[in-house]
Amino acid sequence: MFLRFLSAIALLLLLVPTARAASPDRGPLILAAASMQEAMTAAADAWRRRGHARPVLSFAGSSALARQIRAGAPADLFLCADEDWMRDVEQAGFVVRGTRVDVVGNRLVLVTPKRKPVRLRIGRAMPIARALGIGRLAMADPDSVPAGKYGKAALTSLGVWPSVAGKIARGDNVRAALALVERGEVPLGIVYATDARVAGGVAIVGAFPASSHPPIRYPIARLTSSRHKDAEAFRRFLLSPSGKAIFARYGFTAP
Repeated sequence: MFLRFLSAIALLLLLVPTARAASPDRGPLILAAASMQEAMTAAADAWRRRGHARPVLSFAGSSALARQIRAGAPADLFLCADEDWMRDVEQAGFVVRGTRVDVVGNRLVLVTPKRKPVRLRIGRAMPIARALGIGRLAMADPDSVPAGKYGKAALTSLGVWPSVAGKIARGDNVRAALALVERGEVPLGIVYATDARVAGGVAIVGAFPASSHPPIRYPIARLTSSRHKDAEAFRRFLLSPSGKAIFARYGFTAP
């Protein structure tokens, strides 16, 4: 936990001078969930092609980003993978009233390394602990990171969390968990469907029932620290049919 705190402070120190020294040709600073990397990069590129300064994108776990906002990170927009963390910064007074809205949704899947796949049928009382053997289950931190929280909820709903609780390989964000599976360091991992879609080294074992976990929704909001003239316009672009088409291209669903 101490190392994570130091990492958050280090990123905050990097963000502060970057934002204050922003030049006129630099776009708004967007703090976005790690699972949004490809889609948000494409959206930023599309925005630049429309003649605007390209947004500056900073990706991390939603929990880490929320803590940075509360610590005073001078960002313009927050795109979160979890409604609880957005509510946290909103209730603390960091969100401009009336700008919070759900952008997209996602699905939760179980993945395995392509070169050494594990077969398992997702369902109640599934033998996931047996499938893991002496290996571990990669997840974003189930105590704080949205993908991990959804994963724990799904495994609890299916009645198998107690059998794997001591076998979790925790990642700071969902992409860290995905990387463990891609490298073959673990036999199974829980990630978003959009993450599995862009990963070349994993195969999808199956999707968790939507009823096994809370709905996965990504809210966006403009922050009270925002000073960039394009911040609100870019937020509206992401919510427009053009923005939604970009997210759909990367596998995100309607919220």
